[in-house]
Amino acid sequence: MGTILDYLREYGDYSFEEKPFSDVDSLVISQLSYLKFDGIVPGPGEGRGPVSLPEIAAHADYDHLYADERYRKDNTALFLGVLKSRRFGQMRMWNYVNQIEPEQESQFSAVVCGLTEEIVYVVFRGTDENIVGWKEDLNLAFSEPVPGQKRSTAYLEEAAQTIPGRFFVGGHSKGGNFAVYASMHCEPQVRERIAAIYDHDGPGFRPEVRAQGAWQEIEERIHKTVPRSSLVGMLLYTEGNYQVVESKTIGLAQHNPYTWLVKEDAFRIVDEIRPGRKFMDQTLNEWILSLDQAQMHIFVDTLYRVVQASETDNLIDFTAHWFQSVQKIGKAIGEVDEETAEVVMKIMRALFDMVSLHVKEQAKLERHLKSQHSEKK
Repeated sequence: MGTILDYLREYGDYSFEEKPFSDVDSLVISQLSYLKFDGIVPGPGEGRGPVSLPEIAAHADYDHLYADERYRKDNTALFLGVLKSRRFGQMRMWNYVNQIEPEQESQFSAVVCGLTEEIVYVVFRGTDENIVGWKEDLNLAFSEPVPGQKRSTAYLEEAAQTIPGRFFVGGHSKGGNFAVYASMHCEPQVRERIAAIYDHDGPGFRPEVRAQGAWQEIEERIHKTVPRSSLVGMLLYTEGNYQVVESKTIGLAQHNPYTWLVKEDAFRIVDEIRPGRKFMDQTLNEWILSLDQAQMHIFVDTLYRVVQASETDNLIDFTAHWFQSVQKIGKAIGEVDEETAEVVMKIMRALFDMVSLHVKEQAKLERHLKSQHSEKK
């Protein structure tokens, strides 16, 4: 077993006629969207045609693709693997958008990838290293759409005008959420042309948000995959089917697509999310849905204010200067006003009480099952 990088090495020479487009191919494209194509791939209305991978590799700003230092090694291997492969090597890219707007708490990026004349993929980037993107992730717990979700719908409708036939939509993390949201809210004539929607460990939606869109029309076309210890992908995901992928690491690190295991030419699928992780996911979702909008706003804004106290605008600098960041965060917590601190403490207490109750109920159930097993003996 290997990862998507091994998949490219072992199956990159197969055409899509020989091996049809798969969930693994979708994850490759979703991870590729994290590369920084600014100034290299044309945006909407720029008047330039699509650019090919060889053109991107020959561009003067090629090294800018790997500006995210966290994954430079893996992203470099990914791009070169895609470039050298028969499967992806002739891919063209266009309609690249990358917008970071701190005042609107929005980080939005998307691009169209034409793998062949018949296979076109509209991919939304997930949360990158910018702290504003993580604030937008937290905002997904609200009933009202975040700016990125609204933009995803407009982007999908605009991108569809550049695609002659049917197409795929997808993304990883927040990108998966945007892909599903845009598919639910786009014009019916665009929605009808969507062949499949790929959601790789993306957060779900509050019930009232899902009810506002055409969820039932697209549900059967959603391919949702989550790692075995998924937290992000099971956030507010209370309905729908999904497949669980084995990972080579543990805990929250499994959110990283480079840790997902591929067996031969498909994901290594396991029966279910780890019991302890699933229990905590359910508890967290119940807690989020129990809060009203005012409480959620206070809690999320306070958390973000604390992170902002590090005085960095991206997670690379935040982690590189960890000790200084923690000192500033500690100071910020002490400066939260008394009323806000009281609300936050109440919210945290509610979460603690809910977890404690579930732990007691789970222990009670386990004792009951053991008792029944003993009686049978």
